[in-house]
Amino acid sequence: MSKSFDIYLLMADGILLIHFAFVTFIVAGFVFIWAGYFAKWRFIRNTKFRIAHIIAMAFVMGESLLGTICPLTNWENDLRIRGGQGKVYETTFMQEWIHRIIFYDFSEQTFTVLYAAFLLLILLTSWIIPPEFMLRSKHQDD
Repeated sequence: MSKSFDIYLLMADGILLIHFAFVTFIVAGFVFIWAGYFAKWRFIRNTKFRIAHIIAMAFVMGESLLGTICPLTNWENDLRIRGGQGKVYETTFMQEWIHRIIFYDFSEQTFTVLYAAFLLLILLTSWIIPPEFMLRSKHQDD
């Protein structure tokens, strides 16, 4: 394999790691918010963290509602093709990996419902465990 192919595959692996980190941020962020609430960790109320968390999940939900595949999935596939490996994902990143984990094929509509439910859980969490900016505005109203 030539060096240019190796670079494309290395870049594709980098995109995969970024994608994994993005998904981990959403899922682990949710778990950390609740764990931090019970453990009384202050950082879980950080405004930037909480807004970024909501925006990240809202982005996933928006992609799903629009019926688009994540740009990171498309970018990784394109780099792998250029690297001579071929297309990795026939569907979305999440559908591919969930399928690999639980060996069951969910429809895109099922993922949309799951994304919507998770986004609602995140928003409900923001109401139950408000971030700093919501606490400040609540105290100003008193």
